[in-house]
Amino acid sequence: MQSKTSEIRVLFASSEQSADVLYLSGVFVPDPFLSLVGPEGSIGVVNRLEYGRVKQLSRYDQVLELDDTRLHAARALKLDVAEVGPAELIRYFAKCYKARQVRVPADFPAGIFQRVWESGLKISASADAFFPEREFKTDTEARALRAGNAASAAGIRAAEAVLRASRIEGKRLVYESATLTSERLRCLIDQACLEKGAVAQHTIVAGGKQACDPHEGGHGPLRPAELIIIDVFPRVQATGYHGDMTRTFLKGKANAAQTALVGAVRAAQEAALAKVKAGVAGGTVHEAVNAVFLERGYPTERRGDSYVGFFHSTGHGLGLEVHEQPRVSPGSPRLRKGQVITIEPGLYYPEVGGCRIEDVVRVTKEGAEKLSSMHYRWQIR
Repeated sequence: MQSKTSEIRVLFASSEQSADVLYLSGVFVPDPFLSLVGPEGSIGVVNRLEYGRVKQLSRYDQVLELDDTRLHAARALKLDVAEVGPAELIRYFAKCYKARQVRVPADFPAGIFQRVWESGLKISASADAFFPEREFKTDTEARALRAGNAASAAGIRAAEAVLRASRIEGKRLVYESATLTSERLRCLIDQACLEKGAVAQHTIVAGGKQACDPHEGGHGPLRPAELIIIDVFPRVQATGYHGDMTRTFLKGKANAAQTALVGAVRAAQEAALAKVKAGVAGGTVHEAVNAVFLERGYPTERRGDSYVGFFHSTGHGLGLEVHEQPRVSPGSPRLRKGQVITIEPGLYYPEVGGCRIEDVVRVTKEGAEKLSSMHYRWQIR
């Protein structure tokens, strides 16, 4: 390590928890470890337990064993080995590369940051994305996202099948001789995702007034003739990439207000998808949704301590995180080729219910390449 550079980039996190570390390494490691990018490429420093596997499977240009690296660092910094922790390893690599600056992500551990800073080495937290290229998905990543959305669709199809098999008994739905609840249906959805190799967490199964809070997970009995929002966003275990899909169902007979609401949301989604194209501002896509809702008489307004109508963004980036750049919301910049976004308009009125419909697309020069697939039939008799 005799190269000279003005800066090294450093991460200290597990690839189970950090999308940046997983993006850099391409391998799952459950405990925090040091990664860096310097003039000789990327380096991972892992313990003996992980060393062989990470060396064989990861994308790092170099994989170093932690105990050996601590010995080298102790000699270089004139310290006892017991004194060498993550901060001292960062100092060691900065010395090896004659780096004048260390850059870390915004979520870097504060304690390690302080120890490096107190040593006199210049260290700064990046205000921007640590790996901006994460925003633009390759064909391989697009396939991984398709797999994530296939898992989402499997979960939603499982929910649809349960609702179809359920009986209406008065004001409750009965499935396999028991009242159907949000909790029961969520469990069955999550099982279906797991069978597709994906882990679903915090799946939303919210009916009636509960569905009017977009991030309410749902609890208690599901009822006939109420709109039920089902939002499934699992993580594929093999790749770390997510799916994200939402459909709205109703078991029984919908009334005119519910039918009009769902029709407006689907029309708004179609209008937004028609606008998606490289060079078109995300804000323009969002405005297409608003235009449909206003034209059909669905205002967004505040009622006491809550809002009704359409009061969230049209979409967000999807990849190794469920929510990442770019946003599709008021004032969002121009979309760029290769970005992957959700399009998920929704309407929420307690007197009618809530509806959200969500799909995932990759931005192209010509328009939107759909990465999710599921029908839009919503009434289940």
